[in-house]
Amino acid sequence: MSDNFAYPVGLRLSGRRVVVLGAGQVAQRRLPALIAAGADIVLISPSATASVEAMAEAGEVRWERRKYQDGDFDGAWYALITTDDPQANAAASAEAEARRVWCVRSDDAEASTAWTPATGRSEGVTVAVLTGRDPRRSAAVRDAVVEGLRDGTLAAPRHRARGPHVALVGGGPGDPDLITVRGRRLLAEADVVVADRLGPRDLLDELPPHVEVIDAAKIPYGRFMAQEAINNALIEHAKAGKSVVRLKGGDPFVFGRGMEEAHALAEAGIPCTVVPGVTSAISVPAVAGIPVTHRGVAHEFTVVSGHVAPDDPSSLVDWAALAKLRGTLVLLMAVEKIGSISATLIEHGRAANTPVAVVQEGTTATQRRVDATLATVAERVAAEGVRPPAVVVIGEVTALASGNHR
Repeated sequence: MSDNFAYPVGLRLSGRRVVVLGAGQVAQRRLPALIAAGADIVLISPSATASVEAMAEAGEVRWERRKYQDGDFDGAWYALITTDDPQANAAASAEAEARRVWCVRSDDAEASTAWTPATGRSEGVTVAVLTGRDPRRSAAVRDAVVEGLRDGTLAAPRHRARGPHVALVGGGPGDPDLITVRGRRLLAEADVVVADRLGPRDLLDELPPHVEVIDAAKIPYGRFMAQEAINNALIEHAKAGKSVVRLKGGDPFVFGRGMEEAHALAEAGIPCTVVPGVTSAISVPAVAGIPVTHRGVAHEFTVVSGHVAPDDPSSLVDWAALAKLRGTLVLLMAVEKIGSISATLIEHGRAANTPVAVVQEGTTATQRRVDATLATVAERVAAEGVRPPAVVVIGEVTALASGNHR
């Protein structure tokens, strides 16, 4: 081979015979990709790892429990040799060469007629890297490219129009690092971003200058309600051929009206993608050092919207039932109504000395935590000037925090 140069090519193995010799750790790593490619896989080995055996039991590969025999590569398109028997490997390699079957040997790269690249995938793109005898460098380069594609730092423009489309992206609790990889990538591809006030604002600073950022709170409402106006803005920009991202705080479907927007888009004939986000109901307590469940303390947690007072006729919450639960209560949007909420919980049986933690602007640089009891939380919130956004955690888990948390 000339300076270890290999000609890169993508093999289309669907329905074609592939023979794998050996069923140890190497085969365990390589088999999933061959299965995903739709290959007709014959696995030849007296024994196998538990994971490989599970693949055989699931019918993903045909396992012949024996050693290699001359003729095993008859009709094969591709062969992978991974046994720990050098003599068997050499014989199998010679057969592959004689039958013109592309062959990878895990024990001797120089004796191989093909090399396995370090591969990774991101949204329909397969990245394959070869660096000769340095597989670690191959893996490092692959990881860098795939990560860049996933988080948007390595942008590859799409040249094929896919028609009107909107992505409902959960931005997480506030820290820009807590958005999902897919959410960050879709942001990097957006032409228009319709953002909530509680979305991770730092992410907007990273957008290219051509991206139009629309503050959902400032969309002119006119004769429309606020949500209707937002829905109309999403539809209008999508129909104009723009790639639209609706960036929401937390998760789109946790008190985020994401389903209302999805329904409006569906009625307008516009497909949408929902990208889940890290909800503040769990992440904010966690960053403040509070587990919402803990062995021997809380076996359940309940997330409740507190934007409607318990005595309001429009309330859908059974506060009396919640008061009888022994687990953790996590309240979102509850700062303004915390007085009536705490009083109602006490009235229906929750102990007045139940510990409470209120975490304001969780996961951001301005995060702060105020501790109280159910009886004193309203007074403490007022005295400390706590303002939204804040997460209220009620239960014994609030006393478990240890160490320094941001």
